[in-house]
Amino acid sequence: MTSPVEALVQQLDGKADESYDARAELIWIGSDAVPAIIDGLASLGGFGQLTAIEVFQEVSDPRCGPALIGLLDSDNPTVREWAAVALASLEIDGAVEPLRRAYRACLERATPPGWTEPDGIRWALTELGARSPVVPPLTTRLRAIAADDAPGWPSAHFTEVINDLADHAQVILYSQFWKVDAGRTYSVSGPGLDWELDWTAPWEHLVEESRTWSLLEASEAPAGDNVFVAPTWIDRTDLYPER
Repeated sequence: MTSPVEALVQQLDGKADESYDARAELIWIGSDAVPAIIDGLASLGGFGQLTAIEVFQEVSDPRCGPALIGLLDSDNPTVREWAAVALASLEIDGAVEPLRRAYRACLERATPPGWTEPDGIRWALTELGARSPVVPPLTTRLRAIAADDAPGWPSAHFTEVINDLADHAQVILYSQFWKVDAGRTYSVSGPGLDWELDWTAPWEHLVEESRTWSLLEASEAPAGDNVFVAPTWIDRTDLYPER
C-alpha cells in the first residue's frame, strides 16, 4: 500500500501545480521524507528527478548524497548538472571523484565546455576545493577594485581582464553582465554575440579565438559605473584533465 509520502514523491512527476504542491509538502515534512524520495527516484522521469533534487537541497539531509551521485549517470544532461551542483551545495562527502568521472564523461561525449553541464560540474569541483581556477595577478587586482559583494569586475576594465586572461593562456567561454542599482543586482543584456569555438583546434588557437570574440563583445558591452561583467573561463587542464 502506498504511503502518503510515497504518493507525494510520485506527484513530483505530475503537472506543474501538482508537482509544486508535492515539492512544498515534502520540504515541509523534511528529513523524514528523504528515504521515500531516494527509493522513488528511479521511477521518476526527468522533471520529477529535477524537482526531487530541489527538495534534497532545501532539506539538506546528507543521506541523499549516494542518490545524487547515482544521478550523475543519468541519461538526462540537466539531471546530471543539477545533481552535480547539489552535491557541492550540500558538501557531500565522497563527491569529488564521481564528479571528476562525470566531467571526463562530458569531455568524452564532446560536450562543449561552455555548455551548462560541464560548467556546473566545474563549479561543483571548485566549491569542493578540487579545482582551482587560474586567476592572473592583474585580473585579481582589478577584481579588488569592486565592492566585496559586486557580481564581477567593473565593466570599464573588461578589455584589460580579457587580455590578461588570454595572456595567461585562459579561454573565455562567455560573459554575463550585471547592474547594481539601489542595492539590487539584476542581469542586463550583453551584445548577444553567439560564438562557437572549434574544440578540435590547438589550445593556443582557442585562446586567441576567444580573445578576439571577447574583445569584440567588450567593444559593444553595456557600460557604466554600476555595470559589472562576470566572464567564465577555463584552463588547459579543464580540457585535458589528469586521470
